[in-house]
Amino acid sequence: MATDLTIVLASRSPRRVELLHRLVSDFIVIPADLDETPHPQEDPVAYVQRLALQKARDVYLASEATSVVVGADTTVDLNGDILGQPIDDDDARRMLQLLSGTTHRVHTGVAVVSNRGEQIKVVSSDVTIMPISPQMLDWYIGTGESAGKAGSYAIQGHGSALVTSSTGSMSNIVGLPLAETATLLASAGVEVAPSAHEI
Repeated sequence: MATDLTIVLASRSPRRVELLHRLVSDFIVIPADLDETPHPQEDPVAYVQRLALQKARDVYLASEATSVVVGADTTVDLNGDILGQPIDDDDARRMLQLLSGTTHRVHTGVAVVSNRGEQIKVVSSDVTIMPISPQMLDWYIGTGESAGKAGSYAIQGHGSALVTSSTGSMSNIVGLPLAETATLLASAGVEVAPSAHEI
């Protein structure tokens, strides 16, 4: 990494922090503070693209000129409907009931803003959820894992028990597509770890 660059992650997500550490060892976290309410008739891809870029842009404008800011946003897309983070356990239960026995898409928008300009990429993966029994639903809600997760589940945690299959980037489903983020960072002049790999 060029020594005159400060890498900033515009997210407080511990999952994104962990994933970005696979690409760069030294960065700071400055969460963006945005209203994440979807716009009327906004489709899921446009939604994550808008939020990722706005997060990166807002933090960049408040940072020093040598910063390279990474913004990201992830949502679950069930037949065009946006399933974001649940507001409580009842909302998580509602979302998981909707996802039960279906295949949905997970979109992550990742944006990099620097003095070289703004770049944005949206990556999509497919996830199939098993038919969830009432007992399994009670168990999963009881883990508390749904909180803060798009679609109310975490594929890297206990939620893996609900998933029968997935296709595409796994790191995208978790919250930060590594290959695409590495490419965007390189375009901004950041050297990423040569050992970085997909999960």
